[in-house]
Amino acid sequence: MSPTRTRATAADGGTPPQIGDRITDKSAPPDDGAVREWIGPEAFERWAELRSWIDESYPGVFTPDWLYGGKNRGWSLRYKKTKALCTLVPEYRRFSAVVVMGGAEREKFEQRRYVWRPRLVKLYDEAKTYIDGKWLTIAIASADDLHDVTELLTMKRPPSSASRGNSTSSPSRKASNR
Repeated sequence: MSPTRTRATAADGGTPPQIGDRITDKSAPPDDGAVREWIGPEAFERWAELRSWIDESYPGVFTPDWLYGGKNRGWSLRYKKTKALCTLVPEYRRFSAVVVMGGAEREKFEQRRYVWRPRLVKLYDEAKTYIDGKWLTIAIASADDLHDVTELLTMKRPPSSASRGNSTSSPSRKASNR
């Protein structure tokens, strides 16, 4: 699949991709090569690190599922068993993680409110609360952002006991200003 197929404008038949545009070619879900080309090598490194962390922290629990959300939302990769853990959204030159915080998770978040980074608290406070919870969309642009997401996921669903002894159960916080 060519990841350069993105949303087109009616006036000129297409525009160059803009930062944050989604992969919208519905002919097939993107493969790793298409995702890497679309989000860029640095973002893909964090994408791969987060996917590995989920696989190692929840062995055999989730089978990621590509979902097509239409020409505006494009493709996203959902991790769900009975309840969604998170959804990864490849965007042009970056990616985001969507974490839905239900009532129990919001209580836990509030209990730790002053431990979280200010940027995450601001995202949380500004997120609209729907019937199923707050939908946090976190752009992952640094190792700190990646760490915030893994902490949220750990709070939402503690990793399986099989992964707790694993030294790779938390992504590194290298070079925060990447």
